[in-house]
Amino acid sequence: MTMHRTTRIKITELNPHLMCVLCGGYFIDATTIIECLHSFCKMCIVRYLETSKYCPICDVPVHKTKPLLNIRSDKTLQDIVYKLVPGLFKNEMKRRRDFYADHPSVDATTRSNEDRGEVADEDKRIITDDEIISLSIEFFDHNKGKQTAVAEDNQANEQVNNRRYLQCPAAMTIMHLRKFLRSKMDIPCTYQVEVMYEDEPLKDYYTLMDIAYIYTWRRNGPLPLKYRVRPSCKKMKMSHMQEGQSSTGRSAESDSASDKACSPAGVPSTSSLTSSGTQVQSPQPQYSHISKPINRPSTSATATTRPFPFGNKPRKASMNGSSVSSG
Repeated sequence: MTMHRTTRIKITELNPHLMCVLCGGYFIDATTIIECLHSFCKMCIVRYLETSKYCPICDVPVHKTKPLLNIRSDKTLQDIVYKLVPGLFKNEMKRRRDFYADHPSVDATTRSNEDRGEVADEDKRIITDDEIISLSIEFFDHNKGKQTAVAEDNQANEQVNNRRYLQCPAAMTIMHLRKFLRSKMDIPCTYQVEVMYEDEPLKDYYTLMDIAYIYTWRRNGPLPLKYRVRPSCKKMKMSHMQEGQSSTGRSAESDSASDKACSPAGVPSTSSLTSSGTQVQSPQPQYSHISKPINRPSTSATATTRPFPFGNKPRKASMNGSSVSSG
């Protein structure tokens, strides 16, 4: 059985898929050739196709006469590059604004807001490491779905009162948030704190920026997070071990009690049972061998002829007796 393992990948390992081979930089206005699906910067591939009609990577013919007809803008790839490379979108927008400011003769009215560099990070849903993210944290109640409609209003009011709001850098990890909650609420080390988004636990190495991208946070409110406190794995293992030891101890005690009950010193003789006019009733009917005359020692010699169970004491008595044979 193979277990799913999450591995972290450095941005340098993804660079071959995010960089243009013509200029050596990250994709800007990523454009893909529809014949071979190789991507380049728009300005780079347009300039290259002015002198050549073949792909710079695989030499596949783009088009015989008009190669610009077989290239397409790849918005999805460009968004991935902007989200993976910190500060790239902000620097590109600033560079475009500076260009049009230095060249007022260039007509930019027909250009889009992104071409003019007038798109903010919030509009593009691009988050930088140094950005401050507002988040809300509250206790995770697994019985929330079982509540009736009458108690929903009271529960909503309680959640608002128990909810706390924080402002943290986008590069802060879940591990730092867990440590903050532990120190703030004085949670002992025998318990572990889990931070969750809705009902899904989050990894320690997730940053707030990662969570915003993974769960498509729209900036329409604080990033909603929850937490729960659970016993640590070590404590649970110790408790299971103690329960196992206590159960074995109880079973040993029950075995010794049964041995005592079936021992020749505790079993009443047949003469004493027949001599009495009425039979003694057992206080516990399900255990017929446990009765009051068991604790009264018997002097009858006929009690020693009863068969011994597999207890330690009867076996020892039979071993010491000279009149009892082994066969």
